Amino acid sequence: MPSVTCSSPIGPLTITEENGALTSLSFSGGGEQLPPTPLLKEAVSQLTAYFAGQRQVFELPLSPRGTAFQKQVWAALCRIPYGRTCSYGQLAHAVGRDRACRAVGMANHRNPLPIFIPCHRCVGADGSLTGYAGGLAAKKYMLQLEGAIHDSANQPFTEKL
Repeated sequence: MPSVTCSSPIGPLTITEENGALTSLSFSGGGEQLPPTPLLKEAVSQLTAYFAGQRQVFELPLSPRGTAFQKQVWAALCRIPYGRTCSYGQLAHAVGRDRACRAVGMANHRNPLPIFIPCHRCVGADGSLTGYAGGLAAKKYMLQLEGAIHDSANQPFTEKL
């Protein structure tokens, strides 16, 4: 599978493509690098624009692998607007599973395309920044970049889905 590693303000990111769609983004440098495909070049370009504050929405074909429930959660994550957050409880409600906060949290944890599928926009019920595959510093950085953290206590705006 073709992949490319790019630098970002939150560290190296490796993006993988399969069958004309992005399948994963990891917070690490990649192994063997082949010449990037046009899609991978476009993904790097859009990420670069995002980190420069020039892009709020990604327009790329995504093909995350997961269960039907995980895909439902990931689709709901994509509806959280740039500059906003929601709680795990709100996300559970958005997928019609009000009591499934922990399952929603696990689906977030297993998101194979963080940033593109914005799981960093999901926060604790009290507004606290909870776990993130790229680390809490990366999550905080992106929420600040998006303007989602609005006060000195670093409490994010929340959004109903």
